[in-house]
Amino acid sequence: MPEKPLKIFVVEDSEWYNKLLIHTLSLNPDYEVKSFFNGKDFLNSLNESPDIVTLDYRLPDITGLEVLKRIRQENNEIQVILISEQEDINIVVTLLKQGVYDYITKSNDIKDRLLNTVQNIRNDIGLKREISSLRKEIQKKYSFRESILGESPAIKGIYELIEKALGTNITVILSGETGTGKELVAKAIHYNSKRKDKSFVAVNVAAIPNELIESELFGHEKGSFTGATFRRIGRFEEADGGTLFLDEIGEMHMNMQTKLLRILQEKEIVRVGSNKPVKIDCRIIVATNKNLKEEVKKGNFREDLFYRLLGLPIELPPLRDRANDILILARHFIEIFCNENNIPPKILSVQSQNKLLNYHFPGNIRELKSVIELAVTLSGKNEIEPGDLVLDQGDPLSVVTYEDLTLREYQLKIIKATLKKYSNDIKLVAEKLDIGVSTIYRLLKEELE
Repeated sequence: MPEKPLKIFVVEDSEWYNKLLIHTLSLNPDYEVKSFFNGKDFLNSLNESPDIVTLDYRLPDITGLEVLKRIRQENNEIQVILISEQEDINIVVTLLKQGVYDYITKSNDIKDRLLNTVQNIRNDIGLKREISSLRKEIQKKYSFRESILGESPAIKGIYELIEKALGTNITVILSGETGTGKELVAKAIHYNSKRKDKSFVAVNVAAIPNELIESELFGHEKGSFTGATFRRIGRFEEADGGTLFLDEIGEMHMNMQTKLLRILQEKEIVRVGSNKPVKIDCRIIVATNKNLKEEVKKGNFREDLFYRLLGLPIELPPLRDRANDILILARHFIEIFCNENNIPPKILSVQSQNKLLNYHFPGNIRELKSVIELAVTLSGKNEIEPGDLVLDQGDPLSVVTYEDLTLREYQLKIIKATLKKYSNDIKLVAEKLDIGVSTIYRLLKEELE
């Protein structure tokens, strides 16, 4: 339901009908009703932005159709109910084409018809206001300086690139390790761009079987294949006017790459089982954790598609290169998790902060979030201790810290951790680290001397 009263203007030159409509509508205290007896007076008050106008087709100074056109020019959000004795079907059709919500003839049941129609409009207006409010909340949520947290030079560089992406429809290609926040950046670009009021549609290319991806992206017609019992709109059409985010684009099959290239060039799709092209207008943002240039060299990715997608490249930095952003994000995740689970606020001890800063985070932000949520759950006090932080110490790189160590000391740390992980199988460790077995023996021997 709308939060404010519904503003209704009655435009009716018949004094008797004008009073009838005003009386009928004014019975509801949530309706703010105002009457007019001619088109000119009404149009002079159009800037008051009524929610609904009941409009007589025959007015003494101007036709209802002309008034309707002026309403549509000034404010297309106003809903118009035509009320008249006019029953010419051709005129009715013309009025409906001009965007009239309903056409009510002057008859014995006019009061019931009018109240039902107004209630339907009221419900629609309430829904639109709710959607508008939700969109504003989403846009605020994805205000990129609030959703992409950090103060490191690396993340400030990302802010600058996002700013550059907002002013145009340039294709954006997001790269970076798994868990660095590529979809978050894609949403931030969409919800801060001119397309923010349209749909953001995300597709994980790697999660869709090759035999289904064409239907998923382009849609299909009823009967186009076994199981196609109805027409289905594809993701491109869903994103029309908005943004289509293709995650893990490097996993797309070569055959689909060819079709995607054609669509990007022609700006139209053809549903499976149809020969009719459908024009589409959506911004494309793609993401990958692969080096697409290398994939092109290997023959796994079309070179022409690579250059068609290149647009504005944004490479997201791994968490280990963001220094104190780790603590900013950790505190943010603690606050969110505590609020969502009605847990008293917690803080990180100094030792816990050092432990986080000295960890490699192979899973990046996604891993940090999981580590923090588990730590809050395990912690029995208001301060999170190092023992509450469960890190993947099996990862050889997790032993690399910001301590002042020599290169040789770092090498020993990595070798020892890898030996532990692979049950002291020196040959296997040599293969994993791409070094000679003799090098491992030599370094271990030098440490003992």
